[in-house]
Amino acid sequence: MGERSRRARRHWIHRMSELHPDILDHLLKLRLVVARFGEMDLAKWWNTRGQLGRLGAMALRRGFPRTHHFAQARSVFAVAAQRCDEVFDPPGCVTLWRLPEALEEEFDARWEHWIEHAAALQPFFEKLGALQATDLTATLRAFELASDRDVDALSRLRRSAEGRAVPLPGVFSGATEDVTLLALGFARGEHGALAVPYARRGDG
Repeated sequence: MGERSRRARRHWIHRMSELHPDILDHLLKLRLVVARFGEMDLAKWWNTRGQLGRLGAMALRRGFPRTHHFAQARSVFAVAAQRCDEVFDPPGCVTLWRLPEALEEEFDARWEHWIEHAAALQPFFEKLGALQATDLTATLRAFELASDRDVDALSRLRRSAEGRAVPLPGVFSGATEDVTLLALGFARGEHGALAVPYARRGDG
């Protein structure tokens, strides 16, 4: 890596480290909705069944009375990330589950805050647990996670020739719109046929 690339990477990491917490909260909710939508009892994209649904909550609540929602989420996030990597894992790119290191570090650091303020997220988890939708775009709109502008950007996305991926235009900037489109792009997949949205890295 040359000096110019190192400077670009340092700038990227510095910028990511100053993210407003609202972006991290938005990312958490996007991941939760896509993770639930992709389970085997809905879109059949990864091999968990209702783990983020009501049955999953009931199964874990006894062992994790305060943190069971987050235990559910960690588990499904990991399965979804692994499945996406199996389907399409391009070098030098990001997906909803594999974002730049600085952003992932900020996300992980925020986890304890979410657990401490679990009551604030309880209505969201309850709504998520009841999800029985077949339209991801409409679902993200219903959860107030995607705007008209985001949906318009989705309308211009297409699956790759082999059908396994959904390339986003430009490079990933870390903006809320980019993260949202990485989630919305899953809507280009089909029932039982995962297509992984991805964007080129912008950190050099």
